[in-house]
Amino acid sequence: MYQSSCSSLRDVDFSPVASGGSRLAVLAALVANSTIAVAKFVAFLITGSAAMLAECIHSVADSSNQGLLLYGGRAARQPADVSHPFGRGKEVYFWGFLVAVMLFFGGGVWAFVHGWEAIGHAEPLGDLTPSFIVLGVALVLESISFGVALREFNRYRGTKPMWRAIRESKDASLIVILLEDTAAMLGLIFALAGTAMASATGDSRWDGAASLLIGVMLAVVAVLLAAEIKALLIGEAAGRRERALIRAVLLGMDEVTGVGRLLTMHLGPDDLLVNVEVDFIESLGTTEIADAITNAEQAIRDKIPVAGNIFVEPYDRDAI
Repeated sequence: MYQSSCSSLRDVDFSPVASGGSRLAVLAALVANSTIAVAKFVAFLITGSAAMLAECIHSVADSSNQGLLLYGGRAARQPADVSHPFGRGKEVYFWGFLVAVMLFFGGGVWAFVHGWEAIGHAEPLGDLTPSFIVLGVALVLESISFGVALREFNRYRGTKPMWRAIRESKDASLIVILLEDTAAMLGLIFALAGTAMASATGDSRWDGAASLLIGVMLAVVAVLLAAEIKALLIGEAAGRRERALIRAVLLGMDEVTGVGRLLTMHLGPDDLLVNVEVDFIESLGTTEIADAITNAEQAIRDKIPVAGNIFVEPYDRDAI
C-alpha cells in the first residue's frame, strides 16, 4: 500500500521556483518604495500629516529591507568553502529575519508612537490635496509591485491555498516581499481613509488614528514574518511530499530492499540537505554498494534538483 502510493509521486515535478523570480519581486518593490518614500516626504512637508509621515517611514523601512534582502540573496549564492562546507544559503534567512525585526521597530512601533502623539497633541493640518495625490499615485505603484510579487508567488503555490503556500514556502525573500506589499497596500488605504476623514471633519486626530492603525498592522505583519522565517533559520525539513518522493525513488531501485531513517533540512531556498539510511540487497559486494549509493544519490537529485548535499548510508534492517 505504501509503496504503491509512493510510486504515484515519481511523476510529480519538484523542480525549484527560479530564485530570479524572488529577486525580480524584490527589485520591483525597491524601485516602487524608493520613489514613493520621496513623494510621501514631500507631501508631509507640505501638509504636516502624521499618517503621511508614518507612511513615509514605512516606505523608507521597506526600501532598506529590500536592500537587505538583495544583499542576503547575493551572500547566499557564495560557493561552499572550508569554513562553510554546506555553503551560505541561510544568509537569506538571517537577513529576512532582520527585516522582520526592522519592520516591527522601525515601522510598527514608530508609526504607533507618532500616531499616539498626533492624537494627544492635535494640530491644524495644511492643504491635504498633495497627500491625496501622493497616496493615489503610491497606491498605483504599490499595486504594480504587489502584482509582480503575487505573480511570482503564484508560480510556486500552484493550486495550494494562499496561507498554506506561505507556511510551506522556503523562499524567505518572496514571503517578505509578498507580506510587505500587502501591508503597504493596507497602509495606504488606512492613510487615505484617515486623511479623508481629517479633511471632511477638520479634526486632525483622524490622521493620527490612521497612523495608529498603520503601526498596529505593521507590527502584526512583522510578527508573522518573524515566526515563519525563524522556522527556516533554525532548520526546517523538506515537505511531506518531497520526503515521500525520496523514499519512492529509492524503493524503486532494484538494489534497494528498504529505506530507514530519512533526515532533511533546507540550507536555503534552493538547497536541500538529505541524509538517508538504505538497506541494499545482501548479494551486493562492496564495489557494487558504492555504485548503488552513487546511483541513489543521482536518482534523488534528478527528481529533486534542490537536493544539493545527499548522503546515502547503507544499513542492516535485521540489526534494528
